Amino acid sequence: MSTKSNKSSNKTLIYTSLVLISIMLTLFTLKQFGLIGDSNSEIEVETVYTMYANITQKVSASGNIQPEVEVIIRPDVSGEIIELAVQEGDFIREGDLLVRIKPDIYQARIDNLNAALLTQKARMEQTRAALIQAEATYIRDKELFGKELISELQFIQSTSNWESQKASLKASEYQIESAQAQLRQAQEELEQTVIRAPQNGTVTGLTVEAGERVLGNAQMAGTEMMRVSLLDRMEVEVDVNENDIVNVSISDTARIEVDAYPNRLFKGVVTEIANSARVSGAGTNEQITNYKVKVRIITPHNLSQSGGQLQALVAKENSELLPTPNFKPGMSASVDIETDTAIDVVSVPIQAVTVRDFSLDETAKSNTSESTGGKSNEIDAKLTSLKVEEQDIRKVVFIVEDGLAVRKEVETGISDNTNIQISKGLDVGQQIVIGSYRILSRTLKNNDKVMIAKESISNE
Repeated sequence: MSTKSNKSSNKTLIYTSLVLISIMLTLFTLKQFGLIGDSNSEIEVETVYTMYANITQKVSASGNIQPEVEVIIRPDVSGEIIELAVQEGDFIREGDLLVRIKPDIYQARIDNLNAALLTQKARMEQTRAALIQAEATYIRDKELFGKELISELQFIQSTSNWESQKASLKASEYQIESAQAQLRQAQEELEQTVIRAPQNGTVTGLTVEAGERVLGNAQMAGTEMMRVSLLDRMEVEVDVNENDIVNVSISDTARIEVDAYPNRLFKGVVTEIANSARVSGAGTNEQITNYKVKVRIITPHNLSQSGGQLQALVAKENSELLPTPNFKPGMSASVDIETDTAIDVVSVPIQAVTVRDFSLDETAKSNTSESTGGKSNEIDAKLTSLKVEEQDIRKVVFIVEDGLAVRKEVETGISDNTNIQISKGLDVGQQIVIGSYRILSRTLKNNDKVMIAKESISNE
């Protein structure tokens, strides 16, 4: 019996201990969240002093490098490539030979049209001779008809024949013009078998070889043979979210990071902003709306692709600096577009600005009046409880005054990655609460007692 009673008492002791430990942990957790405990206890906070700073608002985006000017070369005529005069990466100048297409078919067509043109000219001469004869007959019959030596029908026939020959001569002239137009078109097609560079640049995206057959631009897009790109004028095409695109303007400066050149920043400027959006995942919860923005790289680059005109000059100027970058189309890059800058403005760390519902203050006041007003306010209280609560959310910063966290409503301006501009509500040199995040965002209330656990001078 004693053994059973000892076991029972041990189990009771274990259960009791576990319950006590659970209660202690629960009480500790509730106290940490400020739900229980001494309401007058001090809350540990981190602070910093407001100060003047320069704030630059940035819009970050990523994309790929591409030539600012890139011309796609497609043939106007179809045929076999008999000569390919360039290779991938060659620098060419305007007018240089790129491709020659076999001209035999087009030369034969020209010969055929030349023969047809000569035939039409010969027919026109025959028509002119017939017209001269018909005109002479008409003049003779007219004189005879005036002397009533021939019938009226015979005179009408000669007149009609003369008019018909005049029309035939006019038709022959038009046929000759048509044949000449066809000949000019054939000659132009023959000239198009020789394709030359439309501008200075570098051959990129070469996709054909000598001996291949290519399709011309007669009824559809022809075969893309190559591209001629200005590689000394590169840009970054990035996707900017719809929430940020309203802040971006033409000529905004930018800082560019290229994955192939770590730890280096390149200068850029916004040159183009798309007006039409690109939507992905339309109709789903993952729908994203972006706008294409082009940022020109203004840092000297790809000097070897500029035809040697600027290479020596820039190399001399940058002899003691970092090597000039050599960007390739398709390289990954990230861009920070500087959309706005505020100089010497009151600034605080971003985490110092939080929000509070000011309507709760009115609720607290009404509850206090109810407790002191007695039964006379019970009906008003019930009517108030039936109303839909309207939130009054405002931006606030907590400043430390005489050991208390005093709530201050503020108006904010632009922000960067760390600081935000305070346009109204704070002055320089005031001590503000910046942490911890849980206390600042949830539990800290107006006029709460605080104890400074960590104090910083700078906003950094």
